[in-house]
Amino acid sequence: MTEYILYYYPYCPYCRKVLDWLVKNRPGWEAEIELRDATDVKVMDELAALGGERQVPCLVIDGDPLYESADIIAYLGGLDPSPFGGETCTITQGG
Repeated sequence: MTEYILYYYPYCPYCRKVLDWLVKNRPGWEAEIELRDATDVKVMDELAALGGERQVPCLVIDGDPLYESADIIAYLGGLDPSPFGGETCTITQGG
């Protein structure tokens, strides 16, 4: 299974755009997305070390960063939810 981590700021409109899209459009999606709040300095340092940028939102897909809300939504929108049946998307708060 692909590992997804979304680095975000809680009040960032671009981050909210990604989260709102995910909740609205991918309710049957089974992949787990770990949320990491980048307002925590350690989390932002982790993101910078990982992708070289201090920019959110950033979706990390199996260790590869993807920036820009439109690109993240386009990526998530291109995933086929049908193999996952009635499973729900699990969004967990991590750190």
